[in-house]
Amino acid sequence: MSRSVGDLVAASVGVIPDPEFYETELNDEDKIMIIASDGVWEFISNEDAVSMVVPFYQQNNPDGACDKIVKESVAHWKREDEVIDDITVICVFLK
Repeated sequence: MSRSVGDLVAASVGVIPDPEFYETELNDEDKIMIIASDGVWEFISNEDAVSMVVPFYQQNNPDGACDKIVKESVAHWKREDEVIDDITVICVFLK
């Protein structure tokens, strides 16, 4: 993660600032792309995230989809921990 550049404490437990890249070909069946920080994926599975977003995809409302995932992430963090990790999400609706 980029914020770990120069972070010696994080480096001592194996956090590195080097990005990981994945490349995939999109096809006509691909409809939604969800890009989110670890604060989202800590408690929300890929399948659950897609289930949350589909109704907003059908309404062409990516902002609403992002709001839903953020609210669900915050609720999970509040139930499970005393702190809330960073929560960032981008929903892209593909043609």
